[in-house]
Amino acid sequence: MPGPDKTCTIDEAVGELRSGMTIGIGGWGSRRKPMAIVRAILRSDLTDLTVVTYGGPDVGLLCRAGKARKIVSGFVSLDSIPLEPHYQAARQNGTVEAMELDEGMLLLGLQAAAWRVPFLPTRAGLGSDVPVVMPELQTVRSPYATVLPDGTEEFEELMAVPALHLDAAFVHQHRADVSGNAAWLGEDPFMDDLFVRAAEKSFVTCEQVVATEDLMAECGVTHLRISRLDVTGVVHTPNGAHFTECPPDYGRDEAFQKRYAATAKSDEAWDEFRAEFLDLDEDGYQAKVAELRAGGAS
Repeated sequence: MPGPDKTCTIDEAVGELRSGMTIGIGGWGSRRKPMAIVRAILRSDLTDLTVVTYGGPDVGLLCRAGKARKIVSGFVSLDSIPLEPHYQAARQNGTVEAMELDEGMLLLGLQAAAWRVPFLPTRAGLGSDVPVVMPELQTVRSPYATVLPDGTEEFEELMAVPALHLDAAFVHQHRADVSGNAAWLGEDPFMDDLFVRAAEKSFVTCEQVVATEDLMAECGVTHLRISRLDVTGVVHTPNGAHFTECPPDYGRDEAFQKRYAATAKSDEAWDEFRAEFLDLDEDGYQAKVAELRAGGAS
C-alpha cells in the first residue's frame, strides 16, 4: 500500500522556516547540494539562521546574502576551488559565527540528534586545536576500564560531541517517491540520512519523483537510505543541485562555479550576479542556465 502524498513546492518547503532557526543542509562541499532550496531562502526574508552542513556554495551564498548568523561545519569548500570565497570573507570580516568541527565530530553530532541522545563520545578532536578554539566542548571519562598490558586499569578521557538538533533539514536525492522514500545513485550517500533524522522537519528535493516500485527497481535497497517515516515533504526539482554536481544525472557546472566564485571580488560583481541569477524564481533561474548552456557560456 503506497504511503501518503507528501509532495510540495519549493516555496511551501521554505515557508516552513522562520528566522533564527537551525537548519541542516545535506550534500558535501560542491556536491549534490539542495541548491534550489538555498536559492529560495535567498529570495525570502529569512535571517539569523544557524546552518549545519559539510559546507559548499550553500554556505557562501547564505553568508553573502546576510541570511546566516552561525555556521556549524566540518569544512566549507567548493572542491575544485579549495576555499569558498564568500565564507572566507565572512570569517575574516567577522560577520558570521563559526563552529568548525572535525568531519567525524559533525557526523556524531548529527547521529546523536538522530538517536535523541545529548552527546556521543569520540576520540576525534583529541590532541587537536578544536577544543582549544572551542573551549565550550566538553570531555567525558569512560565508565568502562581498559586493561593495560601491565594489568592496571585506565579510564579513557573522550571528547563529548553535543547533539546537533535541527529545526529543519534539506537534502537532494536522485530519486524519490511521493511519500518521501528517497535514494541516491552516485558514489556516496554523504550524511543526508543523518540530516533527515536529526531534524524536526525534513524535506527531500529530487531529480525525479517515481513510483515506489520503480524506485526499488532502479536504485536497489542499498541506495535507499531515506525513509518516508523521517520525511515531511518531497519537492520535484530537476537540475535542482545546479551548479553543484549530481552524478550520474549531471556533473558540476565548473564554468558557472568559477563565475560565482569571482563575485567575491567586489560588491558590484555580486550585485550583478545576484540580479542576473538569484533574484529570479527557480523556473527563471533554470531557464537562464539553459540559455547559457545553449550559448556555450556555462
